[in-house]
Amino acid sequence: MLKTHNCGELRATYAGHTVLLAGWVNRWRDHGGVVFLDLRDRSGVVQITANPDGAPEAHAAMQQARGEYVLQIAGVVRTRPEGLTNPDLPTGAIEVVAHQVKILNPAKTPPFYIYDDKPVDEALRLKYRYLDLRRGRMQRNIILRHRVVKYIRDYLDERGFVEIETPILFKTTPEGARDYLVPSRVHPGKFYALPQSPQQLKQLLMVAGYERYFQIARCFRDEDQRGDRQPEFTQLDLEMSFVEQGDVMALTEEMMIGLVETCSDRELLTKPFPRLTYQEAMTRFGTDRPDLRFGMELVDVSDLAAACGFGIFTKTVAGGGQVKGIRAPGGSTYSRREIDELTALVQQSGAKGLAWLALGQEGKMRSSFAKFLTEDEVAGIVERMEAELGDLLLFVADQPKIVNIALSELRLELGERMGLRDRSVLALCWVVEFPLFEWDEEGRRWDPSHHLFTSPMPEDMPLLETNPGAARGQQHDLVCNGEEIAGGSIRIHQRQVQEKVFELIGLDAEVAQERFGHMLEAFEYGTPPHGGIAPGIDRLVMLLAGEPNIREVIAFPKTQQAADLMAGAPSPVEPEQLKELHIRVVDGDR
Repeated sequence: MLKTHNCGELRATYAGHTVLLAGWVNRWRDHGGVVFLDLRDRSGVVQITANPDGAPEAHAAMQQARGEYVLQIAGVVRTRPEGLTNPDLPTGAIEVVAHQVKILNPAKTPPFYIYDDKPVDEALRLKYRYLDLRRGRMQRNIILRHRVVKYIRDYLDERGFVEIETPILFKTTPEGARDYLVPSRVHPGKFYALPQSPQQLKQLLMVAGYERYFQIARCFRDEDQRGDRQPEFTQLDLEMSFVEQGDVMALTEEMMIGLVETCSDRELLTKPFPRLTYQEAMTRFGTDRPDLRFGMELVDVSDLAAACGFGIFTKTVAGGGQVKGIRAPGGSTYSRREIDELTALVQQSGAKGLAWLALGQEGKMRSSFAKFLTEDEVAGIVERMEAELGDLLLFVADQPKIVNIALSELRLELGERMGLRDRSVLALCWVVEFPLFEWDEEGRRWDPSHHLFTSPMPEDMPLLETNPGAARGQQHDLVCNGEEIAGGSIRIHQRQVQEKVFELIGLDAEVAQERFGHMLEAFEYGTPPHGGIAPGIDRLVMLLAGEPNIREVIAFPKTQQAADLMAGAPSPVEPEQLKELHIRVVDGDR
């Protein structure tokens, strides 16, 4: 070994010990001929000095060194003189007096500082990701990710789960996003698909009798990117046989609580996690991914608005729409410019506008619509909203879907502006009883709201024949701080039920057999009832680390345009390779 100790482990108890260290020069400084440097490895940093009289060669080598040089240092640990300790550094009570310094490798000046976590342009960070990953923030995130995955593996192993790898090269099947396709050289004109998830394979493992399976699975989806998406991502894939929905949720919740408390310093808002039905979540928060760190719930005032003097409200309700509002505590001081900004936000979500009512502390009221209402009508709305002096009431009138989308986005924006979305707090909840299907007006068919293999609620099974739109699925989503971090369900395990779902979504029997024949046939060989869940590792670690996007917890992520700036991927390939694969690249306009 080129070192006997790690830089960050040295303390005053090591005083007098001879140590051999190796690492990078974190910072370098010359104090009038006396050279000091901070040596850094993954464990932390320690101060190094050399005596020009007692160890001239070591001193000379340290004078040559600069930031990010790789050094090997042999020296003796000593306590720092009184008044020269650094209480902000774990190793701040000691320093290492070097008697031998070897430059293992010099370094060019980096394009940004490594020793601090000051903001750096993200494109530059991604281009030099191997340098960015040296920084303390990134190393903490990547090590946190390791600890999270290790906790998961240990937890599931103790409960009888078997880790099984499934293929990366599989068959293309519709799962809601575009597949990444891989051409086959030995089967001209045919393609593999990179899995969007191991959904079918984990169900087949239940058919195979493994009963409890998990995998830290790599998944791939060719979809537009955003802060919580990547073209390739990692999820915990988990499946259990002979279980009901509550069993899967209970195991997952216990694992999540232990994981948060063991691997992070985040505070869980509530234990056990609240359980909301889909309908309740939509009614109260306008979304099936509610952020429960703060209140500000949506309030329906449609019945009060139906007969008021404000034409927009009355016409909307008469046309089958609704009027809902939220109360922003202390928001009556918002300026007209700030309210205009909020109006623009809801308009981006499809709403036509934003009605508002500000209740000043002195009882003075400002409003965009109150002049059209009687005093009693205004008082009725204020009472329904449980408003107090100093509050700002905001309303959207439109069709229910648009109202929910607009107000849920507005609620999050207000929560951000008011400092209510504290990243040190994790508010987890379950959302259950989702609609099994959504109607596709253009395609004139039902689409699965989750995926093709979600089982209906037992009591709703007859609705598949009479009223599919009213059927609920045995789906369970785990939500944290407004982010869906896990989705799962009890699966269909009977061929006739699976074929009925295929029929409802407009999948021809022959097409279903070609795409999913292996699944349908497997269901005829004694398939146990089973269900599972798939927490996203990237999003989970992002929340535990308090980071704004998942790129900060992935070692080598892609950009918003799904590009790798460091390696230059995607990239052209040689014509010979394309010829081998029987592929011809054509102009995109043709």
